[in-house]
Amino acid sequence: MTPVIDAALADAHALAHGGIDAFIVENWGDAPFGPGRVEAPAVAALAVVASEIRRALPAATLGVNVLRNDGRSALAVAAATGASFIRVNVHAGGVLTDQGIVQTDAYALLRERRLVSADVAILADVQTKHAAPLAPVDIEIETRDVVHRGLADGIIVSGRATGEPTALTDLKRVRGAVQDVPLFVGSGVTPETAAELLSVADGLIVGTYVKREGDVDQRVDPARVRRLVDAVRAR
Repeated sequence: MTPVIDAALADAHALAHGGIDAFIVENWGDAPFGPGRVEAPAVAALAVVASEIRRALPAATLGVNVLRNDGRSALAVAAATGASFIRVNVHAGGVLTDQGIVQTDAYALLRERRLVSADVAILADVQTKHAAPLAPVDIEIETRDVVHRGLADGIIVSGRATGEPTALTDLKRVRGAVQDVPLFVGSGVTPETAAELLSVADGLIVGTYVKREGDVDQRVDPARVRRLVDAVRAR
């Protein structure tokens, strides 16, 4: 775990010093992912990493995402480490992915959050990346289901895959469907697109761009972080 913790802390410090507002800790290195509950070693490792980041940067806003879609484990890690939110990739319906069929666990997740009295927000993807719906569904309908039936606290809209641009038209359709919850862009953000995306969305989730040479598997590049933050602040 030592090199994992060291890498996570280096990235967190680079993001914080560059002006990023919040972090999401996730098990990106666990590919290939499973379609359901994640096994205990990965959950324990995430809790350790999140705890180390919390200790190093106590004022930071922290989130947790357990890939591919284990919201209950993400909630457990968040509750144990004082994280503020979790990301859930499939919170309504079911989709076909490279892991097979992945479907919602919103019923159990919402009840578990109440059971542990966790003050943790649920940010849920709409038409999540690296996936196709099992049956055609309008993005507006899925958005309303995620918020009004899945009771998500915020919505995430992404491109088709990691690092791919998020369509402004999709953002506008989602914003038109539900106006009273925060809306986040989930992929493909660059300094050149940030201002336009924020004309509709409330926040940006950025992974690929802030890595060295735009390679998602590399460490965070402080210079890229500064360029992105400067672009957001200058809009």
